[in-house]
Order: sequence, then structure tokens, then C-alpha cells
Amino acid sequence: MQKPSILFINRVYPPVHGATGRMLRDLAGAFVRDGWHVTVLTAGDNAAKFQDAQGVNVHCVRVNMAQKNALAYMLVWVKLFFAALFLKKHQLVVSKTDPPMLAYLGHLIAGKMGASHIHWCQDVYPDLFPVLRVRLPRFAYNLMKKLQLKALLDCERVVVIGRCMARHLINNKVPARKISVIPNWHNPSLDTRAIKASQDAASVFGGNTEFKKTLFNDDAPKFRVLYAGNLGWAHPIQTILGAAYYLNADYPEIEFVFIGDGVGHERLAKERARLNLNNIRLLPYQPEENLRDVLESGDIHLVSLRENACGLVVPCKAYSAMAVARPLIFLGPENSEIARLIHDFKTGEVVPQGQARQLAKAIRHYRQNGEAWYSAHNAAAKTALHMRPEESYNAWLERAREVVGDQFSAQNVYKKKARAAE
Repeated sequence: MQKPSILFINRVYPPVHGATGRMLRDLAGAFVRDGWHVTVLTAGDNAAKFQDAQGVNVHCVRVNMAQKNALAYMLVWVKLFFAALFLKKHQLVVSKTDPPMLAYLGHLIAGKMGASHIHWCQDVYPDLFPVLRVRLPRFAYNLMKKLQLKALLDCERVVVIGRCMARHLINNKVPARKISVIPNWHNPSLDTRAIKASQDAASVFGGNTEFKKTLFNDDAPKFRVLYAGNLGWAHPIQTILGAAYYLNADYPEIEFVFIGDGVGHERLAKERARLNLNNIRLLPYQPEENLRDVLESGDIHLVSLRENACGLVVPCKAYSAMAVARPLIFLGPENSEIARLIHDFKTGEVVPQGQARQLAKAIRHYRQNGEAWYSAHNAAAKTALHMRPEESYNAWLERAREVVGDQFSAQNVYKKKARAAE
């Protein structure tokens, strides 16, 4: 029996760093294990064709990955398009959202291949451009909006990563019947030392002490507020800076730690110096093999999202916080997916943007109230047990089988009609 075949398209894929690439690798491996023939079309600093350790066939076009401007993204888009023309036909094409407007590329490639098309919506473009301070001429924005909608309407399925994103697309004329909500997931490497929901919180509080001494080069006991991951325009820092300012003098044991990169890290460094904040520490991305120790080094985790980014982005770093059973404070809109998760599972608190004193109060609450910390810790551990990566993989496989099955059903109906006409 012939294997079903699937083509994924995304700008990044390991070893190139990026959250969308890492999740694509996880899902592609799940499709291989389910018996699919899997191809990933991606970009990198060197052109390459290889099969990775999971059995995924990777086709990589050469681009300068260090360049991240509009022209560079357009070049990636064009190169991916022409590379796809020389690939063998697949039954299913799955486009992601890096670079922007990849939905329309997937639409074109699926049409050329006679394949079904699923768009995996990690970010909503072009709607997100104003949030990211990308200025476009009105006609260009409207054209992109029109092309994006056409691509989504022609998809067999649009997979979104949050209920807020589903609402946004429905409000923008995408039929609800086409939309499936499948949440993102934490890095599976975190499961190698997974915390059981019944485990005593005291045994994990503070994480790996020896690792923290090495990471922070500091033996002083600290209560660390961790922000791990990208800090871009969609993730404001002013409220965090305000809370750090209020806590700096009277609570020297509370330290804000930012691990990752993004334009926000440069602004943080400047503001830290300007405000003379001794309670902010900036660190680069850490090796993946240390991921669990890094995340456990934070006593609570922070996630920040602009109000006008609700429904356009769902920060996946929240799932990592739950995977290591840490209380989470979300700075953002109440109607976002992350806020709803926190309220539904009691894993932390939601603070509106601009409320620095409220954020400082919430941090002090978890610092001073052990019962509150343990309660949120246990809730996060239980939530992580229910939101394992395999749950999302299985949902994806089910949708893909439905779409490919529908494709063959439609082809069979067409063949029967053709034979009847003869």
C-alpha cells in the first residue's frame, strides 16, 4: 500500500533556530511514525537535500538567514516557490507563516501539485504588520489581505493555535467549518524529566541548584522572574520595567531574568542602564540540552503580549512554563488564549499591560505566599499532563487523514462520473 505523502513549507527548520521550526520538526516526526512520506521545504545558509534522523526528507534553499527585512523575506518566498516546482507531487501541502504570506504560496503549490492544502496559522498576516511596526502602502496591504483571504478560503482546513485566533479569522470572513483549533506544545525534551502532578512541590522548587550557580555565577539566593524566548514588538517591556523599578530598592532578592533575543533585549539593556536597575539580568539563548534546567531556574515565568496582537499571536512560551510546573503571569488581554488557559486551570495571574504596580504586587504575592506558589505550581503540573505534545500530534494526524480521505473521495466521484459519461 502506498504511503500518503505530505509537504511542509516553512522558512526555518532545525538546525536553524526558531520556535516554528522546532514544532515543525516535532510534527513531521509524528507523521513519519504514522507511516507518511514526509518532505519539508525550508531555507538555510546553504542549499542542501538530506534525510534527517527522523526520516524526514529536507529540501533546503540557500538564503542569507541573518537578513530579516522585507526584501529578504520576499527572496525566501520566491526561492521556496521555485524549489517547490521541482519537487515530486504530494497529496497534502501544509504551509506555515514564516515568511509572511506563506498561505498564498501553499495555495499556489497545492494547485500545481493537485494536492489538498492545510494552512498552519502561527501568526496572522498581513494583520500583524501594524503591530510589528511594519509600514506598508495601503494598496499593498489591501492586496495582501485579499490574497491571504483567497488562500484561506481555498484551504481544506485552517489550523489555528488558539481560540482567540479562530475568532479573529471568523470575523475576517473565514468560515468556522474550515477552522480547527490545535494548540502548540512545549519542547518534547522537557518530558525527559517531567514533573508528575502528585510530586511534592518542595522537591522541585528552585530547580537544579548546581546548574543555577553555573548559569548565574551567583551563590546569593534569588527569587527569579523569568522571561525566556523572543522579545519582539508584539511583546511590550514597559510594564515589566515599571515593576522592576518598583521592586528594585525594597526587594533586592527578586531578580528579573531575560533569556533569548529580539529587539526588546536591546531596549531592555538601555533602559536598565538609564534607570539604574540592578535587578535585571540579560542572558543569550542557552543550549537545548539545558532547556529544562534553564526554565526551572525561574521561580515564576512572564509572558507579554500587546493588546492589539490578541488573535494574531499566541505566545507558545506559556506551554513551556506549564511543562516545568511554574506559576505564570501573563501581561496581556483577557480574551487571549493564554489568559483563558490561566483562568481555566488556575496556573497563575493575568495582568493588563500598563499596570506595573499590579505586576509588582503579583510578583510579591508569589514571593511571599508559599501556599499561592504551590497551588499554581501543582495546577501547572496537572495542566502539562493533559496538554502533552502527543495530544496535538494526534489531532493533526486526524485532520490530515480526513483531508486526504476527502481528496480521494472527490477523485473517486469524479472518476465514476467520467465512466458513466462514457
